[in-house]
Amino acid sequence: MTFPNPELRRQVLSIYKELLYLGREYPLGYDYFRPRLRGAFKANAGLRDEEDIRRGIERAHYVKKEIEALYYLKRYRTLRKRYVPGA
Repeated sequence: MTFPNPELRRQVLSIYKELLYLGREYPLGYDYFRPRLRGAFKANAGLRDEEDIRRGIERAHYVKKEIEALYYLKRYRTLRKRYVPGA
């Protein structure tokens, strides 16, 4: 089977690579993050309808934003502990 739209394939690969990159700093470790990311993408590998693929890409972008928010929160807490006495 082929991918219905080459542009969608490029988007899927791009978001996968972005999530892998973000997973390097995941609090539970890259060894925890990578298999789960791969499993999530493999679970949706059979999608052939373009609308379903687009929804999956949007969901992946949402997860990316959540991971980034987690990192910003972690960074904020670290800086706060460093510079605010008694925090």
